[in-house]
Amino acid sequence: MSVSVNTVYQRVLAILNKEQRGYVTPQEFNLFANQAQMDLFEQYFYDINQFGRIQGNDTEFSDMLTILNEKINPFEATVTMVANAASYLNVPAAVGAVSTDLYRIGTIMYTNIEVERINQNEFLYVNASPLTRPTDNRPIFVASSNGYKVYGADVVRVAGAAKTQLITVGVSCNYIKRPAAAVWGFTVVNGVALYNVATSTDFPLHASEETELVIKILEFASLSVRDMNLYQVSNQMEGQNTQQEKS
Repeated sequence: MSVSVNTVYQRVLAILNKEQRGYVTPQEFNLFANQAQMDLFEQYFYDINQFGRIQGNDTEFSDMLTILNEKINPFEATVTMVANAASYLNVPAAVGAVSTDLYRIGTIMYTNIEVERINQNEFLYVNASPLTRPTDNRPIFVASSNGYKVYGADVVRVAGAAKTQLITVGVSCNYIKRPAAAVWGFTVVNGVALYNVATSTDFPLHASEETELVIKILEFASLSVRDMNLYQVSNQMEGQNTQQEKS
C-alpha cells in the first residue's frame, strides 16, 4: 500500500485555494512532502515506545501496537552484512558497497547468535578481562559513523598480548529502511506544471497516512509563507486527527 503523491498535492492545493492562502509550487511541495513523511515515520518509533508501556486491547483492527507495526513492517529487511577494507561491516546496497537507505539497525546476528551491542568506551573494559572478553559464542559489536565492528572470534596472541579478532564474514542483520523520497513529477505545458506519472514517486507510507501527510504539508506551507492563520487551521486539523487516532 502507498499514498498517491498526486492526490496529496491536489488536496493541498484545494485547501489552500479554499482558504485563499496562495499556491505551493511543485518544488516546494516536494520539499515539504518529504519532510512531512520523515516526521511521520520517526513518530512511529516514539509511539511504539509510548503504547508499549500501556495495556493493549483484543480488538483485531484497533490495537495501536499492531497498527504501528503494520505501518513499519514494509520497511523491515534482513541482509548479510559486508565488510570494507578497514573491517567495518555495513548493510550492502543494490548498487555500490554501502546502503544509503539504512534508517535504524536492529539485531545483528553471527552464526544464529545475537551479537551484543556495547558502546565504544566500554570496549576496553569488556575486552580486558577473560570473563567478559567476546568469543564466538558471545560476540559483541561497536557502532561508529564508519559502520559496525563485530568481535568474537578466538583470541590470538600478538607480541605476547591478547588480541580479539574481528569477525568480517557470516554476519547478518535486520534493519529499518528509510522511506523512498516522494516526488511529484511534472511537465511544463504552456507555462503550467502538469502531473507526469512517469517521473513521479508515491509516498511509500501506509495508505492511512494520506490525511496526516496533507495536514503536515499545509503546516510547512504556512510557515513558508508566514501565514499563522493557515498554520492554526492545519494545526487544529492535526490535533483532531491525532486525538481520533489515539483516543
